[in-house]
Amino acid sequence: MAARIERLVTSGQFSLDGGTWDVDNNVWLVGDDHEVVVIDAAHDADAIAEAVGDRRLTAIVCTHAHNDHIDAAPALADRTGATIWLHPDDLPLWKQTHPDRDPDAHLLDGQVIEAAGADLRVLHTPGHAPGAVCLYDPGLGAVFTGDTLFKGGPGATGRSFSHFPTIIDSIRDRLLALPPETKVLTGHGDDTTIGAEAPHLEEWIARGH
Repeated sequence: MAARIERLVTSGQFSLDGGTWDVDNNVWLVGDDHEVVVIDAAHDADAIAEAVGDRRLTAIVCTHAHNDHIDAAPALADRTGATIWLHPDDLPLWKQTHPDRDPDAHLLDGQVIEAAGADLRVLHTPGHAPGAVCLYDPGLGAVFTGDTLFKGGPGATGRSFSHFPTIIDSIRDRLLALPPETKVLTGHGDDTTIGAEAPHLEEWIARGH
């Protein structure tokens, strides 16, 4: 059975640098009827566990360690036995939310996370956060971009641990090199495609945010 992609939207708060904002997050489930991986365990471990159902949850992959993408990860892992994966460059951010619990495993650029026929290749794409990653599966024709690339441009870089020139380099070198028909499945909001976003790179650079 081929892997499929499911989207769950959860709601909560994003906090950084002393500010707090209400947010809706996309939680992505990739797998089949028996096994599944969760990308970004946001806000609501109960709702995510319900979406997983009686399937085996093998991994919780964090695209980055902003609290709204990882706040439910330990509770979900404790409930299911799944491994929490995070790029080590985001450990300082992780510790702001979970000071007493480390991720279980480190994501490395180029590594492949397998689940139920899916092969999610890790692309290290710093900028929004130092350890931000995207997950590309050519078989699914999709890249999960977290908060690196959205419909309409790059993720925010106005807060701690972020850097605009770095996110532009990541998008140009790692994401826009993917096939134009690749679906871009984001951490918040609507999906898009690489081909729809690629023509706007120079506009984003000119806007400079």
